[in-house]
Amino acid sequence: MTAVLVINSGSSSFKYQLIEMVGETTLARGLVERIGSEDAHVTHEVIENGSTEKFEQTRSIPNHTEGFAVMLGAFTAHGPSLDEHPPVAVGHRVVHGGARFFEPTVVTDLVKINIQDLSELAPLHNPANVDGITAAQESFPDVPHVVVFDTAFHQTLPPAAYTYALDAETAKRYRVRKYGFHGTSHKFVSEEAARFLGRENSDLNQIVLHLGNGASMTAVRGGESVETSMGLTPLEGLVMGTRTGDIDPAVAFHLHRRADIGVAELDDLFNKRSGIYGLSGLKDMRDLTVKANAGDATARAALDVYVHRLKQYLGGYFFQLGRVDTIIFTAGIGENSVDVRAETLAGLENFGVNVDAARNEQRSDSIRVISTDDSPVTVLVVPTNEELEIARQTLSAV
Repeated sequence: MTAVLVINSGSSSFKYQLIEMVGETTLARGLVERIGSEDAHVTHEVIENGSTEKFEQTRSIPNHTEGFAVMLGAFTAHGPSLDEHPPVAVGHRVVHGGARFFEPTVVTDLVKINIQDLSELAPLHNPANVDGITAAQESFPDVPHVVVFDTAFHQTLPPAAYTYALDAETAKRYRVRKYGFHGTSHKFVSEEAARFLGRENSDLNQIVLHLGNGASMTAVRGGESVETSMGLTPLEGLVMGTRTGDIDPAVAFHLHRRADIGVAELDDLFNKRSGIYGLSGLKDMRDLTVKANAGDATARAALDVYVHRLKQYLGGYFFQLGRVDTIIFTAGIGENSVDVRAETLAGLENFGVNVDAARNEQRSDSIRVISTDDSPVTVLVVPTNEELEIARQTLSAV
């Protein structure tokens, strides 16, 4: 057996998935949430022969170490047996690798120090990632642990793409540049698309739209990221569920001067109270499109802003690439919203984008083409699987 355990750790939760790499089959997955509380919740799912059995419990879990002990207990009580499927390695998602990490990296004490040092670029994520790594090492001390960074795929960005027009010394001192995120997903779906089409990834120019509550777009030339919408942080770029995306930086100065809003409140406003939610009061794209299609003016305006930004970035990436072979939609909204895909690509026939309406309406968990057979640009819906990509990279590193 060649199983890899994948861990995605947050400040008060962690997700896990046990993947058998021979056949790339998920054996189990779970979520431990509300860590640090008396009513922490644990979900453990066992997957066998295409069916899923779900087990849940609520209990006190004071910290990540105890959370991993509870996870091990779930494997013992419900399966699959870790004696029969012992992980050969544990793969960890880490949000920010800065300019230091550009490939999957075996964890050492120095690597953990570097991840912690990069916390100034991702203060909500990197410390939690380190906590998860430390707890996992205590539970699995005899196997290698590997970190896979959200930013790594974007290390191929050229200087013209990652450099901000900020005073150079200030930018260098405080590590201010575009890093990009969702790299694991962008890498996975662009490679899956190439395999599906029977093409060499090195021969393709692709635009990937990762549209979930967080959203980003990446231009991929020959398998390498050459432009991406997120920047120093995941706030830049597209309109998102609760984030502004691109906004005039002077808005922050204006709100500080006129409304006496401080830095902490501005951070909260831009990241948690803006985007689709700020425009419409709705947090789910499904609710937004239903109301917009029913004639609700507020919902329609919010959806128009969302789509307008997508078109703006699509146009820019067409020009950056010069030639586009595929456009890929992925993640929750990208994979499931017929309306977002249709409205984003409407009117792009002169750019070689011809959508087949019937194909776009079809729903499936599999990769599929939604453009016409004679469309110069192939439009695909590709389900993302970041855990599998992390497992692949983990295995490659060990």
